[in-house]
Amino acid sequence: MPSDLKRVTRALLSVSDKTGLVDFARALHQRGIELVSTGGTHKALSEAGLPVKDVSELTGFPEMMDGRVKTLHPAVHGGLLAIRSNPEHQAAMLAHGIQAIDLLVVNLYPFEATVAAGKPYDDCIENIDIGGPAMIRAAAKNHGDVAVVVDGADYAAVLDDLAQHEGSVTLTLRRRLAQKAYSRTAAYDAAISNWFANELNEATPPFRALGGAIAEVMRYGENPHQSAAFYRTPENRPGVATARQVQGKQLSYNNINDTDAAYEAVAEFSPERSAAIVIVKHANPCGVAEGANLRDAYEKALRCDPVSAFGGIVAMNRTLDAEAAKAITEIFTEVIIAPDASEEAIAIVAAKKNLRLLLAGSLPDPRAPGLTLRTVAGGFLAQNRDNAVVDSMDLKVVTKRAPTERELADLRFAFRVAKHVKSNAIVYAKDLATVGIGAGQMSRVDSSRIAAWKAAEAAKAANLPETLARGSVVASDAFFPFADGLLAAAEAGATAVIQPGGSMRDDEVIKAADEAGLAMVFTGHRHFRH
Repeated sequence: MPSDLKRVTRALLSVSDKTGLVDFARALHQRGIELVSTGGTHKALSEAGLPVKDVSELTGFPEMMDGRVKTLHPAVHGGLLAIRSNPEHQAAMLAHGIQAIDLLVVNLYPFEATVAAGKPYDDCIENIDIGGPAMIRAAAKNHGDVAVVVDGADYAAVLDDLAQHEGSVTLTLRRRLAQKAYSRTAAYDAAISNWFANELNEATPPFRALGGAIAEVMRYGENPHQSAAFYRTPENRPGVATARQVQGKQLSYNNINDTDAAYEAVAEFSPERSAAIVIVKHANPCGVAEGANLRDAYEKALRCDPVSAFGGIVAMNRTLDAEAAKAITEIFTEVIIAPDASEEAIAIVAAKKNLRLLLAGSLPDPRAPGLTLRTVAGGFLAQNRDNAVVDSMDLKVVTKRAPTERELADLRFAFRVAKHVKSNAIVYAKDLATVGIGAGQMSRVDSSRIAAWKAAEAAKAANLPETLARGSVVASDAFFPFADGLLAAAEAGATAVIQPGGSMRDDEVIKAADEAGLAMVFTGHRHFRH
């Protein structure tokens, strides 16, 4: 069993991110700890006036092959891996002149940042660290004797331990650092393997590795009895993970999930074409609209379901302005997310101290490839992101009556929204705004009826004489297996339908549409979202 305290007499430092390095190394030197280093790290420490050995003094070999070979040597790995209480290990160290290394400080070549910056293939390859992970794994394995630091955020903890224990570090800290070290190398290798899979257009590699860096620990998960944390992956996709939180209390697990759903949905609407607002509750859109400006779009989106919008998430595709901010803050809202915000809008939102305001910088590309994941018992499902967009689909008119230009614009709008509604999904839309949404039902006809009921309730809330669904169009995320769901839409007042098609009863459904005087188009693309 390793002893609790291990004295540190020699440290090897080799870092690409030199933030805090010099101060940390100076504190080690002041404790009488010998410093050994490599390449750029050695240069930085020397220029700071610190006495530091080059690793070549340990190995007897110079760095070679453009720095690819410098620490892969028994003098380094023996110093990290030797069990100090093992007589055979001690004898080998003595016989081969290997000096013990008690503290390893390594952060890896910036592979993830190189990929995120869109650098060429060869640059990405050169930023795959080999010696660093090898040393980290060696030191972490031998944490009974060696402390390993892979994150500058842990410098203070190491110095505190050294101060409290007269130059020694505790087993508790060494174990915690070892766990973090293996997590870091695992995430690093995951980033590399997934990048290779993308380069090879390999959608289903034989092994799929996952890795992320903790962004924050949540107060709790989906429910108060569940613990949770938020992790960022190397994917550089604008959204809740990249956004700057301007104000408001900490985001919850559910806030993050719902905000992501809202921002991905609003990204379907080009800001060059129109302003767009998406209001989300429990990961489902409850109101979506395009408008001449953000306030106009918000008021149209809110009218769809003002009850569900209370305590919801509001996402927009343009810079938040003062007029929109005034309207949104009139009711209780959990989160606002936008590409940017004017100073006046920020000041207006600031009056609601608990309201979170996130600025993501830009919109995610709905056409971009990517990966989505879901855990199941004993494994996980991985699939390509649903990056099909209605603007790229060849819409096929299948009824006797073709949709009018107005209907066609609303049909495209409704199908954009249906892509982001939980299945079974039915979306009624009119004048580029949702007027009724049915989500997550086991029966498509039930979703149709719920959406129609929502449209009627929204009309009552607005003191209108008839349902908002009158004269609307309807979108279905998947085909109508029977005509009943389509007929429910017609009864609610819809005049045109957009759906994927592909049912064994398509002819029956088309006939029912013709008899009801509906125009219907097929997209050939399904948008299930479970």
